[in-house]
Amino acid sequence: MKQVYFDSAATTQIRDEVIDKMTSVMKKNYGNASSTHSFGRSSKALIENSRKTIAKYLNVSPSEIIFTSGGTEADNLVLQCSVRDLGVKRIITSLIEHHAILHTAQELEKEGKIVVDYVNLTQDGHVDYSHLENLLKNSSEKTLVSLMHVNNEIGNILDIKYVGDLCKTHNALFHSDTVQSVGHFVLDLQEIHIDFMAVSAHKFHGPKGVGFAFIRKNSGLKPLIFGGEQERGHRAGTESVHNIVGLEESMKLAYQNLDNERQYITDLKSHFIMRLQEEFPDISFNGSSANLESSTYTLINVRLPLSQEKALMLLFQLDLKGIACSKGSACQSGSNKGSHVLEQILVDEELKKPSIRFSFSRYNTKDEIDYVIEALKEFIEAKSIF
Repeated sequence: MKQVYFDSAATTQIRDEVIDKMTSVMKKNYGNASSTHSFGRSSKALIENSRKTIAKYLNVSPSEIIFTSGGTEADNLVLQCSVRDLGVKRIITSLIEHHAILHTAQELEKEGKIVVDYVNLTQDGHVDYSHLENLLKNSSEKTLVSLMHVNNEIGNILDIKYVGDLCKTHNALFHSDTVQSVGHFVLDLQEIHIDFMAVSAHKFHGPKGVGFAFIRKNSGLKPLIFGGEQERGHRAGTESVHNIVGLEESMKLAYQNLDNERQYITDLKSHFIMRLQEEFPDISFNGSSANLESSTYTLINVRLPLSQEKALMLLFQLDLKGIACSKGSACQSGSNKGSHVLEQILVDEELKKPSIRFSFSRYNTKDEIDYVIEALKEFIEAKSIF
């Protein structure tokens, strides 16, 4: 059976070069980076070299990169510690953020530490910038704005520079979950007024279980995790040297190959959109995912004209054909809950139709897209699913 992986927004295939680099580190550089002997110093040097490489691609100081277990930890670090350490009393976010943001903000509000305001969204799921400006104008409380750069389900792109400038004008802190954008878009943090970011390596062909928080110098944030002085006192715990080196290598290769791979994946997305529209005239695209200007080139989110009966079986049938895709974010896997993102931008009648996210990488081909189209046709046209 053919195996087709169209779920790279959930996690990406690790590059061979990254695996080779990590394997070498695990074999040769196994010392604890906190140890003062030569084995420890060797590991420490690798970590600091990785920090410098990553900082270079974002145009920041190495001291502003704090390694974490991934994006979720980085998001929690920023939100919880901003409230605890910086006097934040109000968080402005949106209802289509990743649950690492939404659930953390809601828990902080439930504990009585902050008030959460949700910015309005346009019909296709973009942030209403006028409403955001009004929210920023109409408060004297210390405020943190947390809005993701690229939405993980519908692919909409935030104008991160514009939002940063708005926050600066109104003296608000700005955090962005950039898990879906770092490694896929160039971000110059000297040009963007941003205080904090969250990043995860496994979204750009790196290992799982490692990422980083960008924390602007002299922010005043203290650790979320205590127990040691690792990461310049920002994050206790023995560093996972091989994972950090894997993060560095995957980020380096992502940016070295960005122009060619972006064009290649954009062509795949265009081909997929064209084929879907040709074969299924009643298909709809959620958010701006079919718009190559206002959505990421790495995914589409489609709504198919299927009956309720068929809708329940769609992902299962595709899986039987060896096709991996998603009804929403990977964090909803194994759950019967609908997408919290689509619930905010679709009406009830639209929500009755099945929506699927297809997300792409350098490892996909047009032949795979054509295979998926044929599998969808076969399923949609079948008189019975049994």
